[in-house]
Amino acid sequence: MLDGMPLVDVHLHAARLPTLKPAWRQWAHDFGDREVLDRVYDASGTVDPARFDAYLADEGVDVALVLAEYSPKATGYQPVEDMLPLTAYHPARIKLIANINPHLHYPIDEELQRQLDLGAVACKLHPVHAGVAANDRALYPAYEVCQAAGIPLVVHCGTSTFPGSSNRFADPVLLDDVLRDFRRLNVALAHGGRGWWYDAAAFMALSNERVWIELSGLPPSRLRDYYAKHNWNRLTRRMIFGTDWPGVPGIARNARAIAALCPDEETAALVLAGNAARVYNLKPET
Repeated sequence: MLDGMPLVDVHLHAARLPTLKPAWRQWAHDFGDREVLDRVYDASGTVDPARFDAYLADEGVDVALVLAEYSPKATGYQPVEDMLPLTAYHPARIKLIANINPHLHYPIDEELQRQLDLGAVACKLHPVHAGVAANDRALYPAYEVCQAAGIPLVVHCGTSTFPGSSNRFADPVLLDDVLRDFRRLNVALAHGGRGWWYDAAAFMALSNERVWIELSGLPPSRLRDYYAKHNWNRLTRRMIFGTDWPGVPGIARNARAIAALCPDEETAALVLAGNAARVYNLKPET
């Protein structure tokens, strides 16, 4: 817990450094905390499960969701198998989010089911790094699996500066078809429309009870400006906390800053854990 409140971070990249491109490692160095990276990574560039779990505990994190990602054009590989030692070390705290890339995985529904069988609690789609539109019909079999399993779809919705990225695929309007065709599917907009889609992302979250603003990679000090055209009190109740670790100065620091922006304690509790628990089917152990 953090300051008496449960805390769920739904967006962490605990990847092995040898599998990643230099631009990813530079990003972590530029935006993260070097002392923390030295603390949790071993000499081989692998996150040490015990050290990582201790770091999460120190930051007040009750549940942390670590992401797989298969993006060879942009950031490299974060294979699902590399996350398993972390989830096995403390299953109640550390859980896995699957990732699919239609340029690499076929049949895509079978690959997603394989990752769910390994313990994944959500599916991440990275249109910008994979180079695919969210409404591409090749992805629909995976969406069927998500809907049937009752797990959320997390979609990168924001610009990326990594070489090889295709930012045109970050437009949240591409999810309009998906929301229409999969009417029981929860969708979390990772990075909340970062770049020039903040208004579109906010409108979708306010007008559709299955759409959520996921805050990873967004500086708390800028949030009110990003969403200035929208009812802040209503919109905060549609938000889910995430950091994009390790590209963040500190999880607890971000969480406290975001809680301070909430109109009341009830809303802060929803943003920091309640909404995530509902959407990702989590039960934080506090």
